[in-house]
Amino acid sequence: MSKVYTVAVLVGSLRKASINRKVALALAELAPANLKLNIVEIGDLPLYNEDIDGATPPAAYSTFRQQVSSSDAVLFVTPEYNRSVPAPLKNAIDVGSRPYGQSAWSGKPGAIISVSPGAIGGFGANHHLRQSLVFLDVPCMQQPEAYLGGAGSVFDEAGKLSDKTRPFLQAFIDAFGKWVIKQHG
Repeated sequence: MSKVYTVAVLVGSLRKASINRKVALALAELAPANLKLNIVEIGDLPLYNEDIDGATPPAAYSTFRQQVSSSDAVLFVTPEYNRSVPAPLKNAIDVGSRPYGQSAWSGKPGAIISVSPGAIGGFGANHHLRQSLVFLDVPCMQQPEAYLGGAGSVFDEAGKLSDKTRPFLQAFIDAFGKWVIKQHG
């Protein structure tokens, strides 16, 4: 039996019914057998502040860091806010990267899918996040790039993924499964 890799999934939108969360859940259903996707919640993380991150950091920081550290890979599903990632996602990245020298992100293979109702599918957020991942030592899957534009119509009123979008998401998550295996050697 082949190894099953756990994937920490970070959803940039905090809305419970967000399109991004729906895409994350659809990816979890479509994931190949070698991946187990788990959404790691970021909405309760206090804004990163080194003054409160001392010997006894907030419990939310510790829990978050443990969830990311214990995962084999990371997947970011994000909308675009002002040509970048939403503040809660940037905060989660900062929390996970501290304390200095103890980053929870380091060496974990990653991938990004940006999801937007707009036409360009969150291109700015996707590429801005890639810049951070380089510094964080997260080898990010380069191909296929995943920008899901017009995302307001990829689910029907019952929440079912459209047949038109399913092959795109399937190809992305299958490629990510291969990427994770390749990175773990």
